[in-house]
Amino acid sequence: MIAQRMSHMDSSGIRKIFDLAKNMKNPVNLSIGQPDFDVPSQIKNEAIHWIQKGFNQYTVTQGIPELREKLLEKLKRERGIEAEDILITSGVSGGIFLAFMALLNPGDEVIVPDPYFAMYKHLSHLMGASPVYIDTYPEFILTAEKISEKISKKTKLILINSPSNPTGVVTPQRELKKIVELAKKHHLVILSDEIYSEFSYDEPFQSIGRDYPLTLVLDGFSKTFAMTGWRLGFTAGPKEIIQAMTRLQQFSFVCAPSFAQKAALKALDCDMKGPIQEYRRKRDLIYEGLKEKFKLTRPGGAFYLFPQAPDPDGDVFVQKALEKNLLIIPGSVFSERKTHFRISFAAPNETLAKGIEILNQMV
Repeated sequence: MIAQRMSHMDSSGIRKIFDLAKNMKNPVNLSIGQPDFDVPSQIKNEAIHWIQKGFNQYTVTQGIPELREKLLEKLKRERGIEAEDILITSGVSGGIFLAFMALLNPGDEVIVPDPYFAMYKHLSHLMGASPVYIDTYPEFILTAEKISEKISKKTKLILINSPSNPTGVVTPQRELKKIVELAKKHHLVILSDEIYSEFSYDEPFQSIGRDYPLTLVLDGFSKTFAMTGWRLGFTAGPKEIIQAMTRLQQFSFVCAPSFAQKAALKALDCDMKGPIQEYRRKRDLIYEGLKEKFKLTRPGGAFYLFPQAPDPDGDVFVQKALEKNLLIIPGSVFSERKTHFRISFAAPNETLAKGIEILNQMV
């Protein structure tokens, strides 16, 4: 009864952890990849204003013009990206889905850095394409040299997620430039998932889209403004690809939420430096608290840490942590290996301190 394509899609490993946690009382939760601060009040008030004003119908499929124009101007001013077109999507996840649908044929190959955001693997399989994994352990840096070894006549797309989920690692600018040259040589599309662009702690964020026009830049409002449930993102890039994605959105998501698009205009004027500075401090707190007993790479961005488990099997270590009332995510959710585990430090400092104490006691 169920379509064969579904056989490649397992239930989310993160959801499995949440299911196991249902019976836990007051768990120390370092699993959830969403900000622990609330949407700023001025953004919430703007959304309420437009809901009450009656702006609750469909918008045009590509998104309201004023938001599209403001985002294109922001991308050019802050990241040096001169995108030909832009589409407002139902979250970055919606943008990734539409991009894969528009670009991938059965049999195509997708370059995927390992560890990876879990959606990349499963959506590749859903399209009938093959993810080709680039092992980036132990520093988690994607390099052109590693990619070049895996390029074939079937390669269609290179995925870049910087800062990364689940590692928090930022791809160095020198490597981005080399990847651009490689993509030019083979005429490959780059999909750059930049949802954590504002969470770059040690150096200004650099987008590969600045140097390579055949880049799809995806970003959104979920992480920077804590609007995870509002499902609002955008994809900017070559006009031909954006128009194909727009046609697909017309017959799938239809449009992004209307009131959220209006509120996003207000969000783009909000100063979020305070919360992001606080997350830099959280990064330092969790890294310094664990570095003596765990093998780990200091994250340069996002709000994740990806330590190596002291047990050979990271899944077993996560199960032991659950028994101690600590919620973390197995590294196998994000990788072809199961040697590591993911921590989200998007949590109150007291929760981080408890998590550090439990983890150190487990070594």
